[in-house]
Amino acid sequence: VMHAAYSPDGAMLLTASVDCTAKLWNADSGWCVRTLQGHGNAVCSTSFSPDGSAILTASLDATARLWITDSGECSHTLTCCDVVNSATFSPDGSSVITAGADRMAKLWSTESGERIRTFEGHSGGV
Repeated sequence: VMHAAYSPDGAMLLTASVDCTAKLWNADSGWCVRTLQGHGNAVCSTSFSPDGSAILTASLDATARLWITDSGECSHTLTCCDVVNSATFSPDGSSVITAGADRMAKLWSTESGERIRTFEGHSGGV
């Protein structure tokens, strides 16, 4: 397991794994509720949107993915140029930021999945 995160209400847990999946767990029972599949390499980071309705995963496959928590459906694949080391939601959930081995951070719309802005200037991976 590479990373773990609580849902905003503390009822669910997310884990990211080298097996190319993220798993959603019931925090009380310990049961796996859902497995999020679709990444082509290890999943490095996971997070819930502020309201818990969406999940964000970041992967060594050079993508981040947005998922609908209730269904496990991937709503958007955010394609980067290199490994995505981490990703997180904005406080209002309207955007996400990815940090990558390409020395850039990228801001994305959660509604459209489109890149809004790129932040450059690091001399090494972000």
